[in-house]
Amino acid sequence: MGLNSSMSYNFSGSVCSWKGMHCDTKKENLIGLKASSLGLSGIIPDTTIGKLAKLQSLDLSNNKITALPSDIWSLGSLKWLNLSSNQISGSLPNNVGNFGLLEVIDLSGNNFSGEIPATVTSLLSLQVLNLAGNGFEWSIPRGILNCKALVSVDLSSNRLNGSLPDGFGAAFPKLKTLNLARNEIHGLDTDFAELMSLTSLNISRNLFKGSVMGVFQGQLKVIDLSMNQFQGHISKVQFNSTYKWSHLVYLDLSENQLSGEISLNLSQAQNLRHLNLAYNRFAVQKLPRIEMLLGLEYLNLSKTNLIGHIPSLANKSLKVLDVSHNNLSGEIPVSLLEKLPLMERYNFSYNNLTLCALGFSPETFKTAFYGSSDSCPIAANPVLIERRSNGHKGLTLALALTLSTVCLLAGLLILAFGCRRKSRKWVVKQPSYKEEQHISGPFSFQTDSTTWVADVKQATSVPVVIFEKPLLNITFADLLSATSNFDRGTLLAEGKFGPVYRGFLPGGIHVAVKVLVHGSTLTDQEAARELEYLGRIKHPNLVPLTGYCLAGDQRIAIYDYMENGNLQNLLHDLPLGVQATEDWSNDTWVEDNNGIQNVGSEGLLTTWAFRHKIALGTARALAFLHHGCSPPIIHRDVKASSVYLDLNLEPRLSDFGLAKIFGTDLEDEIARSSPKSDIYCFGVVLFELITGRKPIGDDYPEEQETNLVSWVRGLVRKNQGSKAIDPKIRDTGPDYQMEEALKIGYLCTADIPSKRPSMQQIVGLLKDIEPRT
Repeated sequence: MGLNSSMSYNFSGSVCSWKGMHCDTKKENLIGLKASSLGLSGIIPDTTIGKLAKLQSLDLSNNKITALPSDIWSLGSLKWLNLSSNQISGSLPNNVGNFGLLEVIDLSGNNFSGEIPATVTSLLSLQVLNLAGNGFEWSIPRGILNCKALVSVDLSSNRLNGSLPDGFGAAFPKLKTLNLARNEIHGLDTDFAELMSLTSLNISRNLFKGSVMGVFQGQLKVIDLSMNQFQGHISKVQFNSTYKWSHLVYLDLSENQLSGEISLNLSQAQNLRHLNLAYNRFAVQKLPRIEMLLGLEYLNLSKTNLIGHIPSLANKSLKVLDVSHNNLSGEIPVSLLEKLPLMERYNFSYNNLTLCALGFSPETFKTAFYGSSDSCPIAANPVLIERRSNGHKGLTLALALTLSTVCLLAGLLILAFGCRRKSRKWVVKQPSYKEEQHISGPFSFQTDSTTWVADVKQATSVPVVIFEKPLLNITFADLLSATSNFDRGTLLAEGKFGPVYRGFLPGGIHVAVKVLVHGSTLTDQEAARELEYLGRIKHPNLVPLTGYCLAGDQRIAIYDYMENGNLQNLLHDLPLGVQATEDWSNDTWVEDNNGIQNVGSEGLLTTWAFRHKIALGTARALAFLHHGCSPPIIHRDVKASSVYLDLNLEPRLSDFGLAKIFGTDLEDEIARSSPKSDIYCFGVVLFELITGRKPIGDDYPEEQETNLVSWVRGLVRKNQGSKAIDPKIRDTGPDYQMEEALKIGYLCTADIPSKRPSMQQIVGLLKDIEPRT
């Protein structure tokens, strides 16, 4: 077991005087040991901690411990155990039942697997159980019902399935916080009926069903039911007279199957700060009145069937607003436009709105108002123009530019009119599948740069294969429904291999659907065999291939949806304060003493430790493809846009193995490719992470007609690598660590392929750079 050499300790004097050590009043027995964030690594040897027979509190969190000593389970006096954020793997032994006095156990952020031991039934004093962020499988053991003292339970981000034990709600009269998010647990709203002390409930990304109104009860402040299968009319919730709406602070019902009107008891929800109802099946209606929610900070009503005009919102606290993917029309009120620069994020895209965009950059207009009309007559919105001008000179210039723009648009209108109908086909609502089901193929789909055809006669006759749910009877018709007929509104990206769409398949499966538009020389059987093989490739840093569909000549790959977007978006594409439509679910919220605060991925990306984490995770994914697969898989398209962040902000590499299936035009490229070409591309991504610059297109100091690789390599050769470090991360870690990472990128981008290191070597080099988080 190693101790970081940079840590200095004075081991002279009594053990009880050492930092992190706590003894009893007689100074005879060690009862508390805190060794958090000390750089401890490897296996804890036997006859070390296990000898501390009177130990009551043990904190080894935030280290790199890989295994526990066998005698740790003999610490019968232990009341508080924190092993979170280490690298401990394997199953949790049944010996955990020996801790009969245990009140708090935190094993979150490790690599535990297998079942949760049934011996938890012995932990009668347990108040806090945190097993989040591991690989625990199977059902929650029935023995947990004996732990009636529980106040907080967090089993989120595991692989748990099955249903909750019978009597779950009645077993925990003191439970205040319950987090089961990101598992595959089945259940009903009635499972939580008797948890009357509960203040925070998060069961997002599971398979719960039932009536949404059954969950509103007791003293709940935080309710997150997102990405489940809850149904019913949300308007009926207000008739639940037992629930006090004044308690509610955070409500997320997004991505369920809710219907009816959006009508909550908002007049009493004066403390509500976060409201997300996006992606449900609500009836067509106007934007609900929210002006009474004076403390509201986050509002997401994306794709909720809204029509009509946007009223002037008087909510001064609002920081995040998303009303995209609706059918709102008319002018966006000037009073609301004036508030937007003070917000963190906003999105009005994919509606039929108009606004005067003088106060917004072209990038912001494209990202946050996509599909809206820019309407700025000479005298339009004079208050808005006056406030953004700088004296009489600025006003004159603004009016002159506006007049020029209007004249130019008028001159081009006749020429553009004929093309406009073609270029904006996506605005016209596609007919639903129900309207098309009697029409024989082919089905034709068009995006900005791609037109593709699924030559199938009946959509219901083409099966969709989902690897882990083989009994689900899903067809191409379900893909049509899930993506709104591959509508432009569900388009996430248009990459090298083809367009990617977002969708929800039956069973609540949230997916990204990639269409390989250029066909292939492979037969259907060969393509299916290749996709089945790719589906078996699993690694924590790879985007899992969930399934596939062979629709005529098209090969459609179905992936797990990555909630936090890709590295290209986060580093380069998103202007400050604006977020892309597909990235609206990337907020991570935690509750502290003052309420709820946002700790999303955009803030983390401004730290060196987080960028290093992305680099190391991506390197591990490539090393697995090159060295852990037989035959080795060469990615052939490693770039920032193929590196995604999942719900837990873990980096995951996508698009591996697609080149062989993609098409005939890549055969020459495939023949020339080798692992060394992937390594060069990884070096480019590493340069992007450290510099924050694009591979091409950015301006580089003291250089002309250059690119990122030649610029950074030139600086490294002159021992001036520090000049290339992104100012956003410069003060978040030692410069020498970032310069070392630049040198690794230098090795990866060597002109002669044989001089480039292997991905295994790169992983080792990056691990040697260990920024503290």
